[in-house]
Parts: sequence; structure tokens; C-alpha cells
Amino acid sequence: MQTVPHRTPGPIPDVTEYAVRLPEGTPTDPAALLTAHARVLAALSGETEGTPGDELRVTVTDGMLRLSHRTGAFDTEAAARIAGYHLTALTDPDRRSLLSEEELRFQLEELAGPVRELPDRRVHELFEERVGKHPHAVAAVQGERQWTYAELNSRANQVGRALLARGLEAEGVVAVVMERDLDWMAAVLGVLKAGGVYLPVEPHFPAERVSRTLSRAGCELVVTERGSTGSLSGTTATTLFVADAYAEGHADDDLGIPVAAGQLAYIYFTSGSTGEPKGAMCEHAGFVNHVLAKVEDLRIGEDDVVAQTAPQCFDISLWQLLAGPVVGGRTLVVDQETVLDVPRFVDTVVRERVNVLQVVPSYLEAVLAELGQRPRELADLRCVSVTGEAVKRELVQRWFATAPGIRLANAYGLTETSDDTNHEVMDRVPDGDRVPLGRPVRNVRVYVVDEDLVPVPLGAPGEIVFSGVCVGRGYVNDPERTAAAFMEDPYRPGERLYRSGDVGRWRSDGRLEFLGRRDTQIKIRGFRVEIGEIENALLRVAGVRDGAVVVVRGTQLAAFCAGPEPVGADAVRERLAASLPAYMVPAVVHWREHLPLTANGKTDRRALTALAEDLDTAVAGEPVTACERRLADAWAEVLGVPADRIGRLDHFFDRGGTSLSAVRLAIVLDRAITLKDVVRHPVLADLADLLDRQH
Repeated sequence: MQTVPHRTPGPIPDVTEYAVRLPEGTPTDPAALLTAHARVLAALSGETEGTPGDELRVTVTDGMLRLSHRTGAFDTEAAARIAGYHLTALTDPDRRSLLSEEELRFQLEELAGPVRELPDRRVHELFEERVGKHPHAVAAVQGERQWTYAELNSRANQVGRALLARGLEAEGVVAVVMERDLDWMAAVLGVLKAGGVYLPVEPHFPAERVSRTLSRAGCELVVTERGSTGSLSGTTATTLFVADAYAEGHADDDLGIPVAAGQLAYIYFTSGSTGEPKGAMCEHAGFVNHVLAKVEDLRIGEDDVVAQTAPQCFDISLWQLLAGPVVGGRTLVVDQETVLDVPRFVDTVVRERVNVLQVVPSYLEAVLAELGQRPRELADLRCVSVTGEAVKRELVQRWFATAPGIRLANAYGLTETSDDTNHEVMDRVPDGDRVPLGRPVRNVRVYVVDEDLVPVPLGAPGEIVFSGVCVGRGYVNDPERTAAAFMEDPYRPGERLYRSGDVGRWRSDGRLEFLGRRDTQIKIRGFRVEIGEIENALLRVAGVRDGAVVVVRGTQLAAFCAGPEPVGADAVRERLAASLPAYMVPAVVHWREHLPLTANGKTDRRALTALAEDLDTAVAGEPVTACERRLADAWAEVLGVPADRIGRLDHFFDRGGTSLSAVRLAIVLDRAITLKDVVRHPVLADLADLLDRQH
């Protein structure tokens, strides 16, 4: 098939025409041409119907199909593909896909991650090999504590044997309910060494949620520490205190238990739209592939220091914990108090000579604000990875303006796919308006498809789906939701495929680009949140007959309730806090007699979002003093709210503030206040009074 680019003759200088000869017998009547063009436009736009417009026109003259478009809208290669889609739609209207065999092969094969042979080792076995090579090197550091490879391995082996002594079998689920410290690291390795399945649980989670999580996972064993058992009041699982595992006299050499690549390695629970969290099960093969992808793409090597900063229930915490030790590097566990004190955090990164760091984009903004006020040389830092939220191009620009020699990696993936599946490692600001998600990592296949799992044209929007070793086993004890999202790859029989619900497109350079979500899932503070789970919890509150949750300004959750008699906002929030993590509890609760409905009888979420934004403008008394006005301006900057919408009696956290935004507030105010000050005095007038008294 020959495609000939040339300028359209005539007085229109900004239009380019591409022509291709039609096969003999191709229908070219106006109705056939209009139908074919509409189908192509529908495929390119991702909509069910295409509407011909001025950007792309098609005509047939002298046996040639002529494609006219605005100059610069498509390159020669893209125009050739689009002309080919029209030919397919005209010559084979019943064919499911408009893609040529060549493009289909390109998408399924050439856009996959590089093929790498996986070692016949699990992550904990790679660590054990490193113990043998340098037992006395430092493997992990936390504050003033540090353990060598031999010390960490010894403690992990004791934990593993203590679990076996309590009846742990292969793929038995073990909840680790501990703060992030070196003992937590030993517990995680101990579970893996014993052939168990690691289930992370944060000690401060509500007891009701922890009980449901352990029940759903079929968990009968818990590793914990004294002081972290408050959330375990609702469970009957056998409890092992990590200190007891050390004291029981277990042998501390390697366990040597065979663990197959297809065995479960861990379960991470994410928010679920039905009201019940989903426990994503991932196997050892996907786990080791992801860790080695991080090692390869972020260039983690022997003696490198990797910062462990993420909460236990954020799946990125696992690679942060173990990627360093599997290649002879060192893990620096940074406690939460340090993470929430940005100046102290930056000082820690510099002092501990961190080489690789991963944070969410909103935290990187706080780090940049701190470096803007108190510049420091990040001499040892080589790569910063951002993940969990969409990365804005402006943030990338600010990063390279501040640290031009330090690479920035945009990482994208899902819990169900063994964490990150795509890396875009940048040494400069990327071209285009969006920061790409990058190419798939090693041994990972990514497709962009329509609702029938047929790949869409290059550049067209579609659902992002995954295939290959990264795809987990499904959701624990949840066959219905597993069947809805996990299935066999239609292009590679025998391999699993996962439908993400994310919408994206392939760029012309083969990089993936994120466009949004197909459902009501959002990201809050880097965590996946299903609006449906919050709404189901809302409907369990006594007195609430109907409820809906919307997002205001992209960061704040607002709940609307209806019922025969109003229920106080504080009572609703208190009840939600008993079953949901803090980041899922709406900042504000509004009561209405009835919720607005659309014409087809569904809750009108657009109307509620607009109403929530209108209600958000109500100011409870304007700031009076100079200090109050200064604070209102600072709140406006960190919360993204106009200053004239902030009242002197407003509550920082009810206005959408978080621990991280409180940290940013302290930076904006030149550290005149601390995070603790904001927590203790969250009302603007009270915080202003504190500032006046201190200065």
C-alpha cells in the first residue's frame, strides 16, 4: 500500500492531503464513505459514535482515497494509518478491528517491555545470597539503629521459625501489624522465608476494618509488637510478638524452605466500590520481577542507599524496603515523624547520603518549597521516583530547575500488577503537555483496548490492561470481583490479563500516557479510594437513609446525607472513622432532605459537586487581625482555596488540609509554626493567636 503525501492545491495553505489507491470493487458511494468515516472517528476519539468535523476529511476521486487534515495534526506515519483504517472500514466493514495486522503486531509485541530471564530465586533468596557475600556490611538503618546483613538475616530466620512452630503452612496468610522499623523489616522477610503470605496492617487502622481485613484474607497468624495491638481487639488470630520470636531460642540459619515462583508472596488491600476492601494477591514471580525492574531502571547497585518512606499499606513500601539489600545496598527506614517534617527529611536525605528516593508528587512539591527557602546540595541523590498521583509538567520543570543533574522517574502501576509496570526516567523536561507514564518495564505487556479488549488505534484513548508475569492471582476470597477484572489474555492463551479501569493512550514515541479513570475511583494522598466504599459506610450510619460523596477541588471529600431527621456532621464523621482510614473520611458532611436526581432517577453528582463548591464559599467571619489575614493567605496557597473563602473560624483539616499540607503551611510561613501547632490549633483564629503570642 503506497501513501503519497502532498499539498492540496488551491488557496488553503494549512491543509495537507494524503492519498492512497483503493482496491478494485471498493464501495465508494456517499453512504458507505460516511459510515466508514464515522467509524474511524469513533475509534480515534474513543466514543461510541463519530461525528465528522473539520480536523479530518475524506474524499474519493479517480480511484484514490484522499485524506485531508490540518497541517501538523498528523505526521506521515499517522496519516498512513488513518487512511488504512478507512480502507478497512470500507472493504471489510464487519471486521472487529480497524488495525492492520502490522499495527496489531506492533502494539502486542513491540510496545511490550524488554524480555529478561528471571532468576530461579525469590526476593528473600536473593537477599540470602548477599548475606553470604558480605555478612558484616550494613543492610538497614533506622535512626541510631543499624543492622548488618547477618544480623537482619538472623532475626528474620528466627521470626520464620517461630511462625512455623505456630503452624504456618505454605501460602498461610500472616498479618504484620507493626510500625515501620527494623523489626518490621525482619518480620516481612521472616514471613517470606517461611513460605507465608505477607499481609501489611497499619497499627493505627480502625479495629473494625482490621478485623474485616483479616477475616477476608483468612488470616490466622499475626506478627506484632507490644504497643501496636490496639487495632487487634476484634480478631481471634494467633499473635506472635516479634520480641518473643527472638527470645524463644530458634536457630538463626536460613530455613531453606522451597518457595515456588507461582506461590503467593503478599496481599495488599485496596478500596472497594461495594463497601468491602479488595485484597490483591501477588505471586513471587511478579514480586521479584518488579524489584529487579526497579534495580535495573533506577540503577540501584551495591552500596547504594534506598530510602524507605511509604506507609506499610502502600504497596510501594515493599520494593523500598528490599530492593537495596537484594543487590548489596542499604535500606534507610525514615520514620513518619521525619517524613512529616520536610526540613528534617531533606536534612536526613543529605546526611544519610540517600541515592534513590520515591515520594508522591505532592510531597515533592513540599521538598522543592523547602529547597527554595533553604537550598542544600543533594550531592549523593541520583534518582527521585514519583508515583501514586498524576505528575504535572510544571512540577517536572521546577525539579530540573532546582536539581538539573538528578534524574526524575515517573512510575505507574497498580497493586494488582505487582506495583509499577511503567517507568519514565527523565533527565530533562519532556515534550508535550503531559508527563508520560513511560514504557512497560521488563517482562510486562500493556495494551490499550476498547470494551471488547480489541486494541484501539495508536494515539486513541482506551482502557489500559496488563498481561504477563506482573498480573496477580486476583482478589483473595472474592471470586466475583476477581472474575470482573482478571481473565485470560486473548492474545496469549494461558497468561493472565488484568483490566485496570484506567484510561490512557499510546503516544507516537511508544510511551504510555494517562488520561483518567472509567469509574469513581480516585486518589487521595496517593492512596486508591473507591467512592462507593465510603458511600456504603455512610449508609451504615444510623439515621442516614441516602448518601453520596463527591470530590471538591480534586483533594477534599464532601459527603451529603439525607434522612427523616438530621444527624450531626461530627457524629457521621466519628462513625465513619470507626471503619475507614483517616484519608477516606470526608472533611465535611452536609445534610439535605433529599439528594438531587438526574432525569433517569440517579443521584446527580454534578449538582452535588457544584453545591459542595458553593457551600465551600461560605465564610464564617472574615479574618480580623493582620496575623489572621496572613494566615488566610497562607491557607489559600496550600489548600488551593481563594483567600476570600477562608473564615477566621474555619478548621484547617475540615477545609481539606492534611498532614502534608500542614507541613507545606509551615514552610510557607517560614517555619513560624510546626505541624504539631496546626494539629493542636486547627482553627484559623486560634492558630493566629498562637502566632501572635510566640512573636
